[in-house]
Amino acid sequence: MGERVAAITGGHGALGRAVVEAALAAGWTIAVIDHASGHVVPDGVLEVGGVDLTDPAQAKAAIETVVARLGRLDALLNIAGGFVWSPVEGDGDEFDRMHALNVKTTLNASRAALPHLKASAEGRIVNVGANGAIKAGHGMGAYAASKAGVHRLTEALAEELKSTSVTVNAVLPSIIDTAANRADMPDADPAKWVAPADLAAVILFLASPEARAVTGALIPVTGKV
Repeated sequence: MGERVAAITGGHGALGRAVVEAALAAGWTIAVIDHASGHVVPDGVLEVGGVDLTDPAQAKAAIETVVARLGRLDALLNIAGGFVWSPVEGDGDEFDRMHALNVKTTLNASRAALPHLKASAEGRIVNVGANGAIKAGHGMGAYAASKAGVHRLTEALAEELKSTSVTVNAVLPSIIDTAANRADMPDADPAKWVAPADLAAVILFLASPEARAVTGALIPVTGKV
């Protein structure tokens, strides 16, 4: 087993896979928690699939499975989330959906993990916010509101945990260079975007013992956007 044990939510997504790869390269022991299941994962990675993190009971059961199988938990990397472009004047449920996928998943996983992270000498939570939540643009109301919720949750939880070993931080990416984003924005220059591996490197630093002096931070990772 590696020197550090991390649970990565949303580990089957584009960013999640990059974080898994970077963590393995750094010698971490990894568990992937995802709504999807049955994906091929690297050797030695524990998959906990079929988990709806919007449900507190399922989030708790997933974290307990990780600890039971791997023995402890040192870091929770909250990558799970979602995006939708939708004008505020629309009549759909986008605000509820974004709140569930971005805020509730982060909250539920964090609450479930905290008893175990507090037992670690260097407990870490790293969340994924959004640079687009600093100032929302057209069609970004639901997404930006939910990611702003992640920012405030990060700050509040960091304050609550200052007497413990646990730090809580968030990365705020601009546009991540994924196949989906390239398909959605074919005329854009992806060289200006944030490579998943580069964002993963920042996440892994925040999850490391060396980042013990950083908590409650919202770190912009915006490339050249």
